Amino acid sequence: MSTTISPLAGKPAPASLLVNVPKLLAAYFDLRPDPSVPAQRVAFGTSGHRGSSFARSFNEWHVLAISQAICDYRKQWGIDGPLYLGIDTHALSQPAFESALEVLAGNGCVTKIAKGGEFTPTPAVSRAILAHNQGRKRGLADGIVVTPSHNPPDNGGFKYNTPNGGPADVQVTDWIEARANLLLEGGLKDVRRTPYAQARRAASVHAHDFLDVYVSDLRNIIDFDAIRGAGIRMAVDPLGGAGVHYWASIAERYEIDLTVVSEDVDPTFRFMSVDWDGRIRMDPSSSYAMQRLIGLKDRYDVAFACDTDHDRHGIVTRGSGLLPPNHYLAVAIDYLFRRRARWNPAAAVGKTLVSTALIDRVAQRLGRRLYEVPVGFKWFVDGLFDGSLGFGGEESAGASFARIDGAVWTTDKDGIVPALLSAEITARNGRDPGESYRDLVRDLGEPFSDRVEAPATAAQKAKLAKLSPQQLRSTELAGEKIDRVFDRAPGNDAAIGGIKVTSANGWFAARPSGTEGIYKIYAESFKDAAHLRAILHEAQGIVDTALDS
Repeated sequence: MSTTISPLAGKPAPASLLVNVPKLLAAYFDLRPDPSVPAQRVAFGTSGHRGSSFARSFNEWHVLAISQAICDYRKQWGIDGPLYLGIDTHALSQPAFESALEVLAGNGCVTKIAKGGEFTPTPAVSRAILAHNQGRKRGLADGIVVTPSHNPPDNGGFKYNTPNGGPADVQVTDWIEARANLLLEGGLKDVRRTPYAQARRAASVHAHDFLDVYVSDLRNIIDFDAIRGAGIRMAVDPLGGAGVHYWASIAERYEIDLTVVSEDVDPTFRFMSVDWDGRIRMDPSSSYAMQRLIGLKDRYDVAFACDTDHDRHGIVTRGSGLLPPNHYLAVAIDYLFRRRARWNPAAAVGKTLVSTALIDRVAQRLGRRLYEVPVGFKWFVDGLFDGSLGFGGEESAGASFARIDGAVWTTDKDGIVPALLSAEITARNGRDPGESYRDLVRDLGEPFSDRVEAPATAAQKAKLAKLSPQQLRSTELAGEKIDRVFDRAPGNDAAIGGIKVTSANGWFAARPSGTEGIYKIYAESFKDAAHLRAILHEAQGIVDTALDS
């Protein structure tokens, strides 16, 4: 099964695609999930619980239950510092924020919310947690980010970050998920809740200036002197997301030539071009969704965008247009490990197993250890926190890296910092990231890559996630001997929820999406496009056989 591209892909969103916000909000409050229906239960994917109020998968009851479960988890594990609560600009984020605050206040949890009702990027929440906890043994902080990331406008999302600043690992989310579903099954009778107006006035709720704290600290991770000195001309499209007001502050504070394309916030996201499947999706790595940004490529040295919670980046250059995430990750890794002289010489390069093998070659040339993990940024949290990783990046344009002095910056994805790094690279290398990528592939070989996405039921996704090396009968992949078949990541031996097959000049990985009703096949060839097509064809046969068995 191949990816079907919608005829609307890349075109301005027609009115027929725009979500009816009043109906969406009404459904949030009026529709109650049935916990006996699997699709209506609380379910944490690779990054929190996500769903739509129309589908009864993200409603008030979900948020109340998850919030109480988090309070119960905090109590059980003695987490008694402040909880930093951030939200993005999706329509469902504000009511979910209000529901969460009612429960947090009802439980007496000290909660820090954004000053002036400002939206809050995911990395600003991670940064706040880490800053509070530095040097502390007691009174540790944690956080919640209300966001479905780049997902469509009718989606809501809810993510918990532990005291290490990063997304909770699977043991924590399993506990919270189980507790939340018990609360749903009990009709929320054990949920402690305070009316919103009263919660806002509660002594436990305090304002926090996420924007100023985050922006003022950026000087410790980005070389703004180099950007300013080289006169780099930049543009940013915040895509109506949580960092919409951060960019002007960054430009002013660091006196850089940065044009903010738009500060419009519209929960229908009507300003987007339509993504590959005919839906509106704020994915900065999709050329279909990023038509407005790509249109800027000839007017600036570099242009960039971030998704709705600003934890993903998209980079546009004059000669290359929108850089595929894998291209930019390889360039950023090569640049940072060469230029950051104060980094730990033993710090490793972190990548997800579906990221380009060009990163493997870059790491080998740098003499750095490669740390390859399953999909999900949570696998990088510990390494970024303790400094054993200098960089953690995933193929879907999520990354974070160490400060200039080698200390931890964030342990969650940060879209703002990689975006600004593209300007630093241009200033310091005298070549934009697209040109630097061409230098890399000239030396290390050029990868040809593609990703196939197709609809999958929950049962099909479960079957694909359990695919094992023993089920693979082939000894060759597109004419080459298969070197390795694995279902556990080489870096940390964690289950990958699918399978990866490698040969001398190519590989593929197949796995179900953790956040959408689709499966994905990733493939790459270091030979040519024909070899890539052959790998994809054989990979699809393997997946189809698994799903039909």
